[in-house]
Amino acid sequence: MADAPKVAPPSGPPDPPPPADQAPPVFIAALQSAIAGSVSQISYWVGDWTIVVPVARLLEVARHLRDAADASFDMCSDVTATDWPPRAERFDVVYCLYSTRHRHRVRVKVRAADDQPVPSVTGIWPSANWLEREVFDMFGVNFTGHPDRRRILMPEDWQGHPERKDYPLEGPGELLMENPIDWLKLRQARDEADIE
Repeated sequence: MADAPKVAPPSGPPDPPPPADQAPPVFIAALQSAIAGSVSQISYWVGDWTIVVPVARLLEVARHLRDAADASFDMCSDVTATDWPPRAERFDVVYCLYSTRHRHRVRVKVRAADDQPVPSVTGIWPSANWLEREVFDMFGVNFTGHPDRRRILMPEDWQGHPERKDYPLEGPGELLMENPIDWLKLRQARDEADIE
């Protein structure tokens, strides 16, 4: 039997450009005019607009999108990430924004390398607080300026970040046990040993 050819891992989503007959919304053009170099790419997919922004310009872009009258993105409804290990900037950190005044949406995406600082947007949208904590916990994205950057889902002493594509399927090696009760007993014994 011949060996199957190896397939290279995906290097990330293609972020398709908008179709020729679909003009970007006014707020994107206004952002590009107001902050030069703020948008490195514009994408349109399944009815939603995405702008790819350099990490260094994230806070400047976020403030503009919140404060500009034609944008008025007053709600950060989600912060998530995807992991693309073959890329130098392995993480896509995605902010889903909504304007309650204009009833329009946009996704803001930044690309970040492992351990590259990504400024927290909690000072602009307080709702991003727990959302960024989850992205930190699951992916290990290095949010800077966050008021309470600590794990939110996994125990504080958990090793690694479970949503990374290079995370072992079985979990951290020394805590690998068939029965969750055994893991809890081991943890309790370690905590009791620290007390004595």
